[in-house]
Amino acid sequence: MGVTGGQISPVRSRERFLLGESVEGSVRGPILNSWRRSRMLGLSPEQTDLPYTDDFDPDSRLVRAAVPVLDQLQSRFSGSQMNISLADGNGTVLQRRFGEPALAGRLAPIQSVPGFVFAERYAGTNGIGLALAERRLCQVYGAEHFAERSQSNACSATPIRDQFSGHVVGVLCFGYPRSYEDPVLPVLVRRAAESIERRLMEQSSARERALLRTYLDARLRAHAGEASAEAADGRLIGLDDLTDGGLDLQDQMVLKAKATELICNPQRAAVEVSLSHGRGVTLLSSPVTSLSGVEGVVVEAVLTADSPPAHHLAASKPTASALGALALAATERAESLPWHLAETPAAGRAAAGRAEASGAAEASAPGGGSPRDAAGGAPGTVRGLVLVGEPEVGKYAVAARRRLELLAEASTRIGTTLDVSRTAWELAETAVPRLADYVTVDLPGAVLRGEESADPQADLHRTVVHGIRDDCPFYPVGHQVRLDPGTPHMRCLEGEPAVLETDLQDTTPAWMLPGLEHARGILAHDVHSMICVPLLARGVLLGIATFYRAQDPAPFGEDDSRLAQELAARAALCIDNARRYTREHTLALALQRSLLPRGLPEQGAVEVAHHYQPAESGVGGDWFDVIPLSGTRVALLVGDVVGHGLHAAATMGRLRIAARNFAELELAPDELLTHLDNLLVRLDREEEDASATGSDGIVGATCLYAVYDPTSQVCTMARAGHPPPALVHPDGSVTFADLPAGPPLGLGGLPFETAEVHLPEHSTLVLYTDGLVEGRDRDIEVSLDQLRHALARPDRTPQDTCRAVIEAVAPEHPDDDIALLVARTRTVPADRIATWDLPPDPSLVSDIRGAATRQLAAWGLDELAFAAELMLSELVTNAVRYGSEPIQVRLIHDHDRALICEVADGSNTAPHLRRAASTDEGGRGLFLVAQLSQAWGARYTTRGKVIWAECALDAA
Repeated sequence: MGVTGGQISPVRSRERFLLGESVEGSVRGPILNSWRRSRMLGLSPEQTDLPYTDDFDPDSRLVRAAVPVLDQLQSRFSGSQMNISLADGNGTVLQRRFGEPALAGRLAPIQSVPGFVFAERYAGTNGIGLALAERRLCQVYGAEHFAERSQSNACSATPIRDQFSGHVVGVLCFGYPRSYEDPVLPVLVRRAAESIERRLMEQSSARERALLRTYLDARLRAHAGEASAEAADGRLIGLDDLTDGGLDLQDQMVLKAKATELICNPQRAAVEVSLSHGRGVTLLSSPVTSLSGVEGVVVEAVLTADSPPAHHLAASKPTASALGALALAATERAESLPWHLAETPAAGRAAAGRAEASGAAEASAPGGGSPRDAAGGAPGTVRGLVLVGEPEVGKYAVAARRRLELLAEASTRIGTTLDVSRTAWELAETAVPRLADYVTVDLPGAVLRGEESADPQADLHRTVVHGIRDDCPFYPVGHQVRLDPGTPHMRCLEGEPAVLETDLQDTTPAWMLPGLEHARGILAHDVHSMICVPLLARGVLLGIATFYRAQDPAPFGEDDSRLAQELAARAALCIDNARRYTREHTLALALQRSLLPRGLPEQGAVEVAHHYQPAESGVGGDWFDVIPLSGTRVALLVGDVVGHGLHAAATMGRLRIAARNFAELELAPDELLTHLDNLLVRLDREEEDASATGSDGIVGATCLYAVYDPTSQVCTMARAGHPPPALVHPDGSVTFADLPAGPPLGLGGLPFETAEVHLPEHSTLVLYTDGLVEGRDRDIEVSLDQLRHALARPDRTPQDTCRAVIEAVAPEHPDDDIALLVARTRTVPADRIATWDLPPDPSLVSDIRGAATRQLAAWGLDELAFAAELMLSELVTNAVRYGSEPIQVRLIHDHDRALICEVADGSNTAPHLRRAASTDEGGRGLFLVAQLSQAWGARYTTRGKVIWAECALDAA
């Protein structure tokens, strides 16, 4: 509900709320939060009494600044039922004005007499209390007031701020009947408050001018005692005139910054300031009190004749009036007090006043002393007025500069990594102790996983707790945070840009009451104020950051709140970038892991272990594979696609599948790499065609392919731009295979070469990607030497070898993926291999069948004799009829696994399985072989081809 047409108030919603029913969505957020706080404080809607005090200053700075504005408002609303109130920062009403003077006699004292306190903790929801709680313009209509006494009224109230400190020092409130509602009233009350703020600023400017006039008068009196300007040893000029002598803008900024710090301390001081090019300047600060009692500090710069500007200025012989004119010109170009007047209408007038007065100031000594006294009595000294002001103003200036420095530092400290949790910690480490004494950051679990949280309130986890003490009184990291309605954290989740609580010690806020025990623990650590800020980036709510102050006696102010919001905004953007990266990294890693082997296939040629480690900065395209081949052989494969991310992972998957398919065709290593090279060239062309969509082209890939035959103990290898494998011999010596490097995949048209290496039983073959041994800050020779030492233990299992290599060689924070494959070789004993050579004579087929039957009996495989005889009969007959010499028959007893029958001949013609028609006389041999075996196929060799068939031992 709310106001519709300026007439309707949420009467029914208020009744439902008082009955304990939910009214979310039917009442404006600030009003509902105020109702909740009022109920937590135990306030009653029927309450009529409010605290009253007469202990307030009726002639305070705020009142003096507001009286002319209140007079104008009273005149504007003359004859109306408008009630105009001015309250201080505690909610105490200081002034009352009425459009119709008779209202003062008809209204109750609580509505007409100054001194009543309308803070929310006493009066519940009302204009003054809500403006102080929300620290912004607020409107309350009819039943939105918590108290029954205000149901017939409406009000518009806005805070009044001190433009120096940003602190809320008062509230201007319009109270009126609901029928008097007008859209112009919020605009009018805001403009009136701005007028009061300007008058407060003008009061400060007047105070500064009074200080400057006192300083100038003292200088003029001191100079009157000199015989002439030419007789003076010291010469006073404006600070900008030092520029011509070598004091550049940067030096002036350094001087003004140090002078601002000196103004914070109302005592005499002399400080040496080092400038550029080895120069030095002495800054002198002296207290000064105006005739009206304003206390301040004046700061002058003193340069001696040894400084570069002195000889330039000493050449002139200025008179007193000339010095005054010179100083006036210099001061008109300078901004003597730039830290708090830059953006206010009074700034121009104040600066003009200072410039007008500074002309005379430059010809006189401070505090009635002579130039010789002020300059330390050194001949030829040059003096320049730097700043004059009140200590409190100087403190605000120093604080403002430090806030700017903190913001500049935050841009380099926050977001150095793409890790969500680390970025949150960087926010806390940046803010402590320069802004806050403690910082907590709460993020939904979904954000930590790289996702968007559908319900941050239900999924909030404490991610960071950081402070000036280790025993932080807050829930620990990992704790699931549950928020109650009305808390600053919940208000941030519900859309408020920031919530500032300035007084947690003297008056415990209502929202702390439900968790009072935990709150007492926090308050026991002297925590007195807090700022809660949502972490919002690109429209996504990422969590909450809360800043607490305890050690610094000054509570958080509006400027601190804006600084916290700026820090949180920067951190939120970095957290969102890290979240998006985490999501992409997780997806890429999941894709890559799904494309890598999930388990090693069963084979008896090697004992294998593997390790894959993704890069910290992004998933790459590294892969490995173990592929069983015919004849007990095995293929080992490692590769690396150039690049990172989903694109590299997807390309890796395509190459791995293609490599497995090519390996199934029993291609030689160099032929397989040639096929992969051609495939990558085609993929690259496809990417070039799709470049208009923003896709990244494939740069290339490297690959190492090895085939180990345990019957001959020979390993045939070829590589395409990949690091050579390490060979660990049974005696513990480690070498790197001398293989032709070959070009990387994707260049196209270049040949690859193979090499054969004899590997005795229990040798270890180690294949790896370049992420293991290469890096931006690593010497590859050193890494290879580390790898050699880590492998010089032949007695370890492949799994232990993997672990030792990763611990000894892999970087702690890899910037590239690492794929490692360790294979210890096995052999097929000679007594498990039977070989027969025969001429192309059909009559010898029966002899082969008999010899095979006897061999199977010797191996204890009599149950496989029938199937083996049939398969050998068909395969040998085909080799004799259609093949050529030499013809060889081989039986391999792969222990506990299979019986392999192979028939080799010198022909390159490949057999084809087909279904023979009922009228065909032949064509059924391979069909019979396929039915009797669990697998069969053909592979080509340098001397012809091999037809093989495999029978499982458990099939017997």
